[in-house]
Amino acid sequence: MRVIAGKYKGRTLIAPKYDTRPTLDRMKETLFNIINYRLQDATVLDLFAGSGQLAIESLSRGAVRAIICDNNRQAVDSIKQNFAKIGITPEIMFCDYKRCLAEVCCKFDIIFVDPPYKSDYYLSVLNAVCVNDLLNENGIVICEHLAEDDLPKTVSCLDKYDSRKIGTVMFDFFQRSK
Repeated sequence: MRVIAGKYKGRTLIAPKYDTRPTLDRMKETLFNIINYRLQDATVLDLFAGSGQLAIESLSRGAVRAIICDNNRQAVDSIKQNFAKIGITPEIMFCDYKRCLAEVCCKFDIIFVDPPYKSDYYLSVLNAVCVNDLLNENGIVICEHLAEDDLPKTVSCLDKYDSRKIGTVMFDFFQRSK
């Protein structure tokens, strides 16, 4: 696992030793090619962060702030080690996603949602993003899930505007309803 592009390109990252599923480099490269134009000066939230690699890739490509949320101590330790490799102190919320979404103190341009596959967290997260008004005007939420699991076209104040399948994985992109 490595940083693919930007100012931290080539840095090797570690994954937590517990049962995680880091986004593969090939999938990460495709995802970031899609959203690259949104990253300049962006504020990012990486929910269910695991290693923090999506936040680090975002910062490498021009995001100015990344908040990372995970409720596993091994994940938080990995995140700290990975951020030390790029020389940044991470903004970590060591709590579950519900508390994070209720207590986070800013709005975001990009929210990454990558919980354990087959979990029922997706709809809860999307609803909480709306209830807590966490997206900037043109902000997006990106949900990574198994391609066989379909997310609805509309959830609360959010509409799915794009989906990209990469192997067995799907990235669904949500924005505020127009």
